Amino acid sequence: MASAVKRVKLGSQGLEVSAQGLGCMGMSAFYGPPKSEEDMIQLIHYAIDSGITFLDTSDVYGPHTNEYLLGKALRGGWREKVELATKFGLKFTDGKGEICGDPAYVRACCEGSLKRLNVDCIDLYYQHRVDTRIPIEVTMGELKKLVEEGQIKYIGLSEASASTIKRAHAVHPVTAVQLEWSLWTRDVEDEIIPTCRELGIGIVAYSPLGRGFLSSGPKIVESFSKEDLRRNLSRFQPENIEHNKHMFERVSEIAARKRCTTAQLALAWVHHQGADVCSIPGTTKIDNLNQNIGALSVKLTPEEIAELEPFASADSVKGHRYGGLTSTWENSETPSLSSWSPE
Repeated sequence: MASAVKRVKLGSQGLEVSAQGLGCMGMSAFYGPPKSEEDMIQLIHYAIDSGITFLDTSDVYGPHTNEYLLGKALRGGWREKVELATKFGLKFTDGKGEICGDPAYVRACCEGSLKRLNVDCIDLYYQHRVDTRIPIEVTMGELKKLVEEGQIKYIGLSEASASTIKRAHAVHPVTAVQLEWSLWTRDVEDEIIPTCRELGIGIVAYSPLGRGFLSSGPKIVESFSKEDLRRNLSRFQPENIEHNKHMFERVSEIAARKRCTTAQLALAWVHHQGADVCSIPGTTKIDNLNQNIGALSVKLTPEEIAELEPFASADSVKGHRYGGLTSTWENSETPSLSSWSPE
């Protein structure tokens, strides 16, 4: 299968990835029960053959089962065809989330991920969430060692504030920052996106389809299983989704005019945000994957982008994107190195 997916450079250190990646979380965790391993390996291979070579996972997806899945999928010569990203730093104990950026933990997580993924080196290694108890410089110091030892190639951060990104980047270049960015999540545009661009850091947009809302609209809640994380998110609650459906309807009208799906329009909007941006929509179905790839061919005029702008304002969307479920960049500040002493 010939690849028609363009490539983009992430950061200033040499990492090049497909302009659209594949978020693998939903194959194993959080969005309902795990999917068939055989089907997901087939989907991953199909994505790679289609030119989607940037694969995103984490040790917390499962936990661990998603990394094992990718490890199996990348056997037999597939590893050489992809850019592989995984994450550390977020774990659940008795259902409660815990964040850790301690150097020994960082190293142990990396070693665990290498084994589960069955690889010698991780292309892009993210801190999944920022540990607010430990200076970011301490965590980055250990990640820098892992780069020097050849266990990881590039360092990333996820859900980090602008000041945290600057401090981390001063220790070792950050190649990419992963953040939630879509037509219905725009809070990163004020400080974080400009900071990344000032420092030459690539931007990886997760949940570019608004956790499925921008592809299915309010009816998506009917498909949530009891294990689905989204059942608990504020934006999907009855008191908010009735309001949020109006945004979906207005975006759908433009998509109909463009003769593309609402999902393709939403992804195209992300793709038009700059050559330093890569989106990583997740899917478990080949039909949806093909639709997502089709978004790369949807061209938006400046007038169409301007028309979409008011739909994506803060007033158009009700509910916090996470609520109290986990930390985000809004509470990612860490102690200063000078004021901190290890226990």
